[in-house]
Formats: sequence, structure tokens, C-alpha cells
Amino acid sequence: MTALLLTRRLRPVELAIVDAVLAVAVGGLLGPYAALESPLHGGVREPLWVSVLVGFALGLPLAVRRRWPIIVAVVISSVATVALITGVIPNYAAAAPGLAIGLSFYTVAVSTQTRRSLLCAAGCLALVSVALVLTESDLWSRTGGVVYATVMIAPAWLIGWLVRERRAVAAREGEHLVRRTAAEERLRVARELHDVVAHTLSLIVVKAAVANHVAATDPGEAGAALRVIEETGRNALTDVRRVLGALREDTPYAPTPGLDELPALARQAAIAGVDVRLDVRQEEPAAAVPESVGLGVYRIVQEAVTNVVKHAAPATCRATVTVTHREVRIEVTDDGRRPVLIGGEGHGLIGMRERVTLHGGEFRAGPRSGGGYTVTASLPYRVTA
Repeated sequence: MTALLLTRRLRPVELAIVDAVLAVAVGGLLGPYAALESPLHGGVREPLWVSVLVGFALGLPLAVRRRWPIIVAVVISSVATVALITGVIPNYAAAAPGLAIGLSFYTVAVSTQTRRSLLCAAGCLALVSVALVLTESDLWSRTGGVVYATVMIAPAWLIGWLVRERRAVAAREGEHLVRRTAAEERLRVARELHDVVAHTLSLIVVKAAVANHVAATDPGEAGAALRVIEETGRNALTDVRRVLGALREDTPYAPTPGLDELPALARQAAIAGVDVRLDVRQEEPAAAVPESVGLGVYRIVQEAVTNVVKHAAPATCRATVTVTHREVRIEVTDDGRRPVLIGGEGHGLIGMRERVTLHGGEFRAGPRSGGGYTVTASLPYRVTA
């Protein structure tokens, strides 16, 4: 709780209170300081109330420095100039208004565009320099007055400018992070939708072809194929709602599929004429596997089986999933004959490779020496307590 209070940003009301207290404190310090400084040759040359009034005239504008930074800086610089010229603040006490001037120009640099804040700082620097030069004495030379005015204004402005630039860089990095996160989320959703739609449509197309082929000769078989199409379509709609529902925090959605849903996936593939022999070897319980890894395994097996349905059915497919305490290994092989594909990897292989890369694993896919195709992948993970 304490760390949270220390790291959170102050609200506007709290900032206003802090500035008001700061303004009163600075004004209360500057007035007595100017009054107690005796000239080199004599006592105080103005009434005490004048020194106190000048002190508060220098400090109180700081209460609104965040709202009108340039006006506050000009007012404080002007009051300091008049006080130095008239001798209310002696030239050897010129450090007295330095705190108020520094705070005002820090605020100008932090909250104002660089060009405007630089012009304001240059103008006020010239004003204070003229005041110190006009009050030249044994303590000040003309060059010394300009240097001292620069020391009062320039460091505060420079610090404020650096803070402003750092905040701008942090804001740009934050925007870049938001855009990158949004792009990754769009890629994730696109990948999920591709896997769901490609798998489902492959099964639907196969069963629709069967229904069309036997519609006239075997109405019962056609009806069974249509029922399979209906069930597959309903399952696909549920998956799509789950994927899209995850984009909204207020939308409840079913848990993502994982290792426990692999048997159902094998049964679906059997509908399309692919005999999937699933072998899940678990050295660790499925509950120990992170949800993201389980989803990745499910989607990789799903896409590999879908490719068999699309390009090699009817065929026999063997899917072996081995769960160890450090990684999940996947191997999907088939004995089907595939057409020669021109144009490199399809979207399915690219999506599987992206999923494996996301988890820092290894992925390979290619034809087998004895015929068929093999997909192998490994997804490392850490067991969470």
C-alpha cells in the first residue's frame, strides 16, 4: 500500500495544494531574508513590510505556475528586476530571488513547447542581467552580473527541458508498445480464426461432397453427412465466439482448448476420412502445462491434421504428444500422397511456425523419405508453483 502511494501520480487538487504550500513557504523565506541582509555601509534601507511584500510577490505566483507558467516566470523576473534596481534586494543578496526564478523556469521548460520556453528564458535572462549590471558595485562586474543571471535561470530551464524530453520519449515508447501489443493481438486473433475456420471448412467440404455424391442413391448416408456438417458448424461458431469474446473483458467465454481436447479433435478428423491414432504420453499432468502452451499444442495438432484432410485424405495419421517437465513435444506423421505445392509454405505452416517461435521452441515440417509428411515441434515451458 505504501509503495502504491509513493509511485502513483498526484491528482490535480493535490498538485494545487503542494504549489500553494510551496508558494507561501518561498514567499515567507524571501521576505525576511531580504530584510535581514544589511547593506555594506549601513542598516536596512526600506521598511520591513516592503521587504516582506517583495518576498511574497516573488513567491506567491508559484501557486499558479502549472496553469500559467510563462506569465508566472515573467512576473517573478520583473519583480526581481525592480527589487534589484531599487535596492529592496541588495546586489550582494541577489541570490534571494534565485529559488523562485529557478522554480518558475523549470515549470516553463517542462510544460511549454521548446521554442516558446526558450524565448521566454532568453527574454527574462536579459531582463535580470540588465538589473544586475545597473546595480554594479564592488561585488559585481558587468560580466559577473550576466553570468550570475545565467546561473539562476539556465540550469533550471535545462533541467526542465530534459525532463520534458524524457517524458516525451516515454510517451512515444508507450504509444509504440500499445501499437505493438495491438498488432500482436490482431495476429493472435487472425491465427486463431485461421485455425478454426480452416479446420472446420475442411471437414464441412469433405462431408458436403459425400452428401452430394450419395444424395440420390443413399438418402440416409446423405442425412448423416448433413448432421455432421451441422454439428461441425455449431462447434466452429462456439470457437469463433470464444476467440472474439476474448477481446472484450466483459464477455464471458469458454476456456481455450488444450491437451484434454485432443481426443475430440481426433474424432472430428475421422469424420473426414483420416484415421488419427493419437498417443499422449504424460510425464507431467496436463494441469501443469500453461494454458498458452496447451492452446499452442492443440492448434498445431489441429492444423497438421487439417493439412492431412485437405491434401492427403484418405490417409492414416499418427499424432504423438509427449509432455515432460520442461517441454511438450509434438510429432504428426501421415502416409498419404500429397500434390506438389508451388509457392513455398502455406498459411497453416507459417501459423504453426509462429506459434512455436512465440514459445521459443523448434519446428520442422517436410515430406518423409518413405512417403507421407511429418510435422515435429517442441514447446518449452516452466512449471508454475
